[in-house]
Amino acid sequence: MANPRFQRWAAGFPLTRGIARRNTRALFDLCAGFVYAQVLTACVRLDLFTVLAEGPLPLDALARRLDLPPEGVRRLMRAAESLKLVRMLPGDRFGLADLGAALTGNPGIGAMIEHHALLYADLADPVALLRGRAAPTRLSRYWPYASGETADAASVAPYGGLMGASQSLIADDVLDACDLSQTRHLMDVGGGEGAFLQAVAARHAAPRLTLFDLPAVADRAAARLAQAGLAERIACRGGSFHESLPAGADTISLIRIVHDHDDGPALALLAAAHAALPPGGTLILAEPMAGTPGAEPVGDAYFGFYLLAMGSGRPRRAEELHGMLREAGFATSQEHPVRRPLLTRLVVARKDAP
Repeated sequence: MANPRFQRWAAGFPLTRGIARRNTRALFDLCAGFVYAQVLTACVRLDLFTVLAEGPLPLDALARRLDLPPEGVRRLMRAAESLKLVRMLPGDRFGLADLGAALTGNPGIGAMIEHHALLYADLADPVALLRGRAAPTRLSRYWPYASGETADAASVAPYGGLMGASQSLIADDVLDACDLSQTRHLMDVGGGEGAFLQAVAARHAAPRLTLFDLPAVADRAAARLAQAGLAERIACRGGSFHESLPAGADTISLIRIVHDHDDGPALALLAAAHAALPPGGTLILAEPMAGTPGAEPVGDAYFGFYLLAMGSGRPRRAEELHGMLREAGFATSQEHPVRRPLLTRLVVARKDAP
């Protein structure tokens, strides 16, 4: 496979030609991935998908709406068409393709695309990151808790808004897969600005709901949830789960929290959840995981390097999490199937009944 003469022969031989061409494309896509991402970033920053959601437009009208010269628009639209974001129509018009339409229905994706500018800057020298010799990264400043800093109102605003926007992508998938019908009191630990508990409140009228996060984050959550008319339904408590968790809830949720922490703090968090739960209590753990069939690069490549740049955490395989849950004291843990395991997988653990 490494021999150029063999590669050239395989590209022409009928039985191997398809494989050779797919491998060539895959290697080129690995090299060109950043360029593809920047095409998407340009579309998002120009609000192209919102513009086209109103209906297909000709090139000259797009040039006026996007404030770009016609040749710039044509170059962008052809690039976006090749990535299946838009489609070309008769009369030199362009409309949304499936992927572009999906982006208009998920504003959290656009926020994440903009956020990736920080990640790309931090990955300019990936070898320095791997050797631990890189300067403080932009992501570590964006997520101040990752480096152990005390978060204040100013520092939590950007990531609080981002997590709130992106949390909606997975909240319904988690709730579709877990049964909360017997839950009396659910505490969402690391709950950010309350997007997950807001989704719970929309589905389940009975459980008492508590959000627990850093004090500055909990204050922002309380203000946002009050505006949504949920101040009486969802209590917001501030504190650090590195110290302890308040007791009283029979169910605790950790939504995209454990993978943000190195093994020691992650295990301590699971042990704190076990200590806070009553006998027979339930822990809901949902996050993207390494080794997800069909989505392997998402866990180990994307999240592996994202968390490296952030300065804390790593993606874990489901079996690793089951082992950590047992070590933390949970009697049983079981993975539940979800609609989109690429975005999140779900493990439910239970504490021994008396």
